Amino acid sequence: MNFVGITPELMALFGAGFWHAAIVFLRVGAMTSIMPAFSETFLPTQIRMIVGLVFTAIVAPALPQIAMPQSIMQYAGLIATEVVVGLGLGMALRMFMHMLQTAGSIAAQCTSLSQVLGGAGADPMPALGAILWISGLALAVMLDLHIRAAELLIRSYDLFPLGQFPDAGSFSAWGVHRVSATFSMAFTLSAPFLITAVIYNLTLGIINRAMPQLMVIFIGAPAITLGGLGILMIGAPMILDVWGRSLLMFFANPGAGMP
Repeated sequence: MNFVGITPELMALFGAGFWHAAIVFLRVGAMTSIMPAFSETFLPTQIRMIVGLVFTAIVAPALPQIAMPQSIMQYAGLIATEVVVGLGLGMALRMFMHMLQTAGSIAAQCTSLSQVLGGAGADPMPALGAILWISGLALAVMLDLHIRAAELLIRSYDLFPLGQFPDAGSFSAWGVHRVSATFSMAFTLSAPFLITAVIYNLTLGIINRAMPQLMVIFIGAPAITLGGLGILMIGAPMILDVWGRSLLMFFANPGAGMP
């Protein structure tokens, strides 16, 4: 079909631009499908699709022109490599939300709050985990998550070149590093609750040995619950500050842990 005023050269340019955006969308769509804030289950599917398209419109012009695939097999190879890289980047960001959820679960188990007001997220979680999770989402957006995610996508083409499947050893080492850092930071964030629980149980054991006839559990259970809520009120800003700094460090050096 011929369009008035559109030359064959312009049509070729439109075709090249379409394939350029389509190939960029493979990585962008995979990452935005699981990254925090923009892929939560409470967002409609249409909104998540629009988010992927918007990120593609931001990232594609910043990259050199990508040539149109010459065969179906070449495009299939691009699908495989770009989707794997996008999912890896998205999972690295998603692990920061798991970090808060794990810290909240540890804290809740230590303070007898693991069964109160759970289920706020996609997966069942204690109240402390839900509070830290939703607070982390809000903080991430306040830290310009959308801008930093776009920068990460652009820089990712230096870490993982287009069309080249990531080296299995380096990619797995990077993933193991991200997982280990997640659990290490989760334990660090929940440290105030763990220390309080150790002191509480040690004190309760001494009192029980000194006064066996006293039902210390009925006295101590409300105390540890109230103490846990107090620690959450005082420590939540510091917990989120440490978590936010860790998130910014990842954006500053996303390839940390890769040989």
